[in-house]
Amino acid sequence: MSGTQDTAGTHRATAAQRRGRRIMMTPPELDAFLAEQRTCRLATVGRDGAPHVGALWFVWDGTALWLYSITRSKRWAQLRRDPRISVLVDDGHDYGELRGAELTGRATCVGEAPRTGEPCPELAAPERLFATKYFGLTEMPHDGRHAWLQLTPESVVSWDFRKLGG
Repeated sequence: MSGTQDTAGTHRATAAQRRGRRIMMTPPELDAFLAEQRTCRLATVGRDGAPHVGALWFVWDGTALWLYSITRSKRWAQLRRDPRISVLVDDGHDYGELRGAELTGRATCVGEAPRTGEPCPELAAPERLFATKYFGLTEMPHDGRHAWLQLTPESVVSWDFRKLGG
């Protein structure tokens, strides 16, 4: 595993890639990509070792991926047993347009579960980003069914085939 530093000097773990730096997104490109995408696919590990993959909405704060998940789900039960996750965010239709990022690490629950809106300073920024991105609001609506998962990636692999040219 290697690392890259963004313009603010923040270290981001990146895994070695076969095509190397040619198609890897720079930290500002990755930030912009993750900010504009709406849906990710989250993989968890089942009791028998089999993966379970589901789609989720998320926000990226420049350091961590914040996932808003229903607490009465297979995903949530699996994460209580094994917090390891892999998240895929991708985009593109034709081969030359494909781009994406895979972020891996351990999920951490932040705030109460399920979330009812109790004060939690750690969630102020992610909830503001999420409310704006998905609801066009300035405050997060709480339904008492979801809770927050935080992934501070241990590894990031990214690609942008648009960099390959013709």
